[in-house]
Amino acid sequence: MQNNFLITMIIEIGAIGTIFYFLLLRPQQKKREEHEATLRSLKKGDEIITAGGIIGEVVFIAQQSKDGTPTASMDDRITIKSGETRLIVERGRVARVLNKTGVTEAKL
Repeated sequence: MQNNFLITMIIEIGAIGTIFYFLLLRPQQKKREEHEATLRSLKKGDEIITAGGIIGEVVFIAQQSKDGTPTASMDDRITIKSGETRLIVERGRVARVLNKTGVTEAKL
């Protein structure tokens, strides 16, 4: 009797864990991967919104790589133009990327 209860309990906990993974964790991972792919494909002229709410146009992307090969990382510095001001932000601090018409391509 005790073994049947233990096996049933383990199966129930496993089922709850599986449901938790597919309903909560997996969608968040997928959204994060899509957002990172969008950030890695940033280019000059894209309109962005930073995590602080600043809207600007990408003017320059300085890629920081340790071995000299150009790879897009979340630590890269991006120069944006907002109004008459130029700001430098990290690529990872970009919340959204907008196209030229202002329609959202990717959201955080």
